[in-house]
Amino acid sequence: MNNFKKNKTVENTQIFDSISTFCKAREAEFDTISAERQTQLRVLSDYLSKKYQAGTTPKVIVICTHNSRRSHLGQLWLAVGAAYFELPKLETYSGGTEATAFNPRAVAALKRVGFDIQADDAAATNPRYAIKWSAEMSPYIAFSKKYETVPNPTADFAAVMVCTDADANCPIVFGMDLRLALPFDDPKAFDGTDLEAAKYDERCLQIGREMLYVLSNVKTENNE
Repeated sequence: MNNFKKNKTVENTQIFDSISTFCKAREAEFDTISAERQTQLRVLSDYLSKKYQAGTTPKVIVICTHNSRRSHLGQLWLAVGAAYFELPKLETYSGGTEATAFNPRAVAALKRVGFDIQADDAAATNPRYAIKWSAEMSPYIAFSKKYETVPNPTADFAAVMVCTDADANCPIVFGMDLRLALPFDDPKAFDGTDLEAAKYDERCLQIGREMLYVLSNVKTENNE
C-alpha cells in the first residue's frame, strides 16, 4: 500500500462546474479512443501507478517544439485530471525544444472550457499566465520555456512527446526515466482561418479526453 490518502488531491479544491462537466463528458468518450492509442496511453498510467505505489510524487514534462500549444494543454489536463479523479499530488510541467510563448489561441480555448486565466503582461513577448480551475487553489503559472529550464525537473520524470517534430529532434531527454511519444495534430495549421476556434477546441477536447483516460487508469495502491 502506498503512503498517500485517497482524498489527497492536488489542493483538495472544488473544480469549477464547467470544467467538471467537461471532464464528465470526456469520460463518456473513452470508448472512442482506439485500442492502439489506449495501449500507448496506459504506458503513462502504469508509470504514474508505480510512482504512487512507491510512495513518491510522479513528475511529468509534456514536450512539443515551441511549448506554445499542445504541451501546455497536456500539462494542464494532467493537472486537472489528478484533481478530478482525486489522485495524490501530481507534478506536471511543459517545455519545448525552443521557447516562444503560450499561444493566445490555445489560451482562448481553455477559457472557453471555463478556466480562469490571467496574464501578467499580455503585451509581453512571453507572458506568464496565472491559471485556476478552482476558486480556492493557488494560481498555476504557465509560460513557454525549453524543457530543461527551471522550474522543470532534471531527474526522475516522464517525458511525453506530443508532436512528431519534437519527438524526432529530441531523441534523448536527459534525466527522464520514461520517454513516451503521444503525438497530436497541431491546431496551428488553422490559424487565421474560419476553422481556427473550432480546431483549437477540438484539440483541447482530444488532449483532455486522453489525459483523463490516462489518469482514470492510475492505481495508487498495489493490490497484487
